[in-house]
Amino acid sequence: MNLKIVALETEQIRVPLDRVYKGSHYKMTHRSTIITRIYTESGLVGEAYAGDEDAGLAEIDKIIHEEIAPKLLGEDGGSIERCWDLARPATWDILRDRRLGLVATASVDLTLWDLFAKSLSTPLYKLWGGFRNWIPVITIGGYYNSEMSIQEEVESLVEQGFAGMKFKIGGLTPKEDAARFRQARKYGGDNFRIAVDANQGYSLPEAIEFSHIVRDDDLLWFEEPCQWQNDKRAMRDVRYLGGVRVCAGQTEFSAAACRDLMEIGAIDFCNFDSSWSGGPTEWRRAAATAHLYDVQMAHHEEPQAASHLLASIPHGTYLEFFHKTRDPIWHNMIANRPALKNGSITLSDAPGLGWELDREYAGKYRINTRRSE
Repeated sequence: MNLKIVALETEQIRVPLDRVYKGSHYKMTHRSTIITRIYTESGLVGEAYAGDEDAGLAEIDKIIHEEIAPKLLGEDGGSIERCWDLARPATWDILRDRRLGLVATASVDLTLWDLFAKSLSTPLYKLWGGFRNWIPVITIGGYYNSEMSIQEEVESLVEQGFAGMKFKIGGLTPKEDAARFRQARKYGGDNFRIAVDANQGYSLPEAIEFSHIVRDDDLLWFEEPCQWQNDKRAMRDVRYLGGVRVCAGQTEFSAAACRDLMEIGAIDFCNFDSSWSGGPTEWRRAAATAHLYDVQMAHHEEPQAASHLLASIPHGTYLEFFHKTRDPIWHNMIANRPALKNGSITLSDAPGLGWELDREYAGKYRINTRRSE
């Protein structure tokens, strides 16, 4: 099949959230993404959305059209490594936030993978390894300004059928956050897995103190426990001195940076984010490295891509996605989103990503459309 690229199209989508979501040192008011389509000479079209970057949405779109598209038009859309390499200079501007170029690259990379899998009439999870067609799901909660009590929230998540949750900490003292975690642990029950996420909110002594309090309370993992300035060594010390499993990787820009986390002994779980780091091409490099280090793979958010990536490999762990009010795009824009059953979702055998986008919903929150050809 002729996969010569003849056009590239984007839609910027920005959805206001129904309330402000507050973690340890951040807050979210919108959910945003870019839908990317790549058109080929044969008529086959790749389509994907990637990247939760609200503030830089317009600049990411500009990078796609002004820096990446001119290099890809006329190229073979099936030559993904070549296309990824051609797009890479979008990340080289040292005076610009590097993540903007990475998200732009990821938007194109995921779309090319969707296109290539469609040309082979196979779903992406099979193309990438096909370890299984299902993945257990955890959700994210425990926000400090939640309108629900911890009991109400956790019992609701159990009732909805989630396998577990990632609980927000890091904004209070270790003792106060440990008490909150133990409430969640109590109401979740024995089969409900709970990780905690400090979003780099604690000092090293605070993270170790929290770990000592909860390490016998069936903690799934402790995510990004320590402040950013020396976090690789700090996470290693939390593992060794705190006696808990540590998860990190979402703030890393490259597979090589994830390797460094593994080499220093900082993590048990790597939650590298393909949308923030250049796309599935780079994520799969990190996953291959993790397999060599006996590190388990997770993925920071972005379930539309993460579901296929995690299901494809033997050391994929939990898919994570937000409540429908925290990520209205995943819950509303994907018309054929798989139902959560017995703590998991099952992927279809539809080619590529297999997602059918709700055009009416996308149109309601579209702020711009652009096409390069």
